[in-house]
Amino acid sequence: MIERYSLPRMTAIWSEENRFRKMLDVEIFACEALAKLGKIPKPSLFQIRKRARFDVARIKEIERETDHDVIAFIKNISENIGEDAKYVHMGLTSSDVLDTALSVQMQGACDILIDDVKKLMRILARKARRHKKTLMIGRTHSVHAEPMTFGLKMALYYDETRRNLERLKRAREIISVGKISGAVGTYANIDPFVEAYTCKKLGLKAARISTQILQRDRHAEFLTAIAITGTSLEKFATEFRNLQHTEIGEVEEYFSATQKGSSAMPHKKNPIMCERIAGLARILRANSMAAMEDIVLWHERDISHSSVERVILPDSTILLDYMLNKFMDLVGHLVVNEDRMAQNLDKSGGVVFSGRLLLELINKGLSRNEAYDKVQVVAFVAKKDNIGFREALVSDDGIRSILNEQEIEDIFDFRYHLKNVDRIFRKVGI
Repeated sequence: MIERYSLPRMTAIWSEENRFRKMLDVEIFACEALAKLGKIPKPSLFQIRKRARFDVARIKEIERETDHDVIAFIKNISENIGEDAKYVHMGLTSSDVLDTALSVQMQGACDILIDDVKKLMRILARKARRHKKTLMIGRTHSVHAEPMTFGLKMALYYDETRRNLERLKRAREIISVGKISGAVGTYANIDPFVEAYTCKKLGLKAARISTQILQRDRHAEFLTAIAITGTSLEKFATEFRNLQHTEIGEVEEYFSATQKGSSAMPHKKNPIMCERIAGLARILRANSMAAMEDIVLWHERDISHSSVERVILPDSTILLDYMLNKFMDLVGHLVVNEDRMAQNLDKSGGVVFSGRLLLELINKGLSRNEAYDKVQVVAFVAKKDNIGFREALVSDDGIRSILNEQEIEDIFDFRYHLKNVDRIFRKVGI
């Protein structure tokens, strides 16, 4: 991933240095297991542990000759170990090392993402509590529907983010698996104890069964969890973008004193981070589709997945880490224009209380269809004559004959729409 969208902690997970370090861990733990089985002399194991090291530049130099990165890696560490290097990689196949090391990298990347999501949940919870009773208009089909609160919107995002946390936790469990079972997964040249020992040392579970590789449905599930999480961020960001429309103006991205919005129009304050998050989410979804394609491989293994994963695994984890951190900052500094929310509530002239009126008429004995038709007539008259819904209602003799003045007044009481907010917050756990 380009530096612009990369944060140091996640980038370090996918560095070549770390990749080869994890591969070396697999090789050394496998040697320890073989020594316990009596297949490597203890003095040789001592020398392997002491001398095993690698140099990325040297590996690349060897790979230019071998056109095989694992062989180049083994040759480089063998140069440093000396005679006892003959025991390194004994009975293993390349994917035993590659796939198991990759699982450790994915596990580390997922830990960072899980930590990010937990932090975002705390920020969303604070914003939800802060605006628990901040009235705004709820919209369906982009049209005024009924009153709600901005805190409820944030509570909804909190709850969805919690589901994403659970998805990432499940994905972490799914990918925390290693395999050291040989060329086609039969353990013909390696004792299953080596796999069990090595995986335990690395904090992985041993695969119940494998071919030459771990099956790629695991990796697809991981990348799908990442794509869903990123799409949730896009969903939240898209709502903020909509609410920042000049005609709405209910929220705004924070705009610093030195920030510029347009090279041509000095007045502009644009929702650039929301737009960036929306754009990057497309990459995550595309990468999850590529991971789905990787599930289908020929026989016990081909390497069509390998080149894809070298791109999509680092890129997706690095991007989601970046997106989560940027969205945390966005929500934490989000400008909430409560006055504008109150103004927009009144823009539709009070028709947003039509549902409340409908129920009151039904409670007075009207059929639902009869009540609906009466309310709709009043609402349409208000719009046609450009008057408030209350005024149109008071002018309607039919409804005035059913509801008294206080009952009409109660219909326009916002507290009716706030009565269950506390209960919803308790359900969500904020």
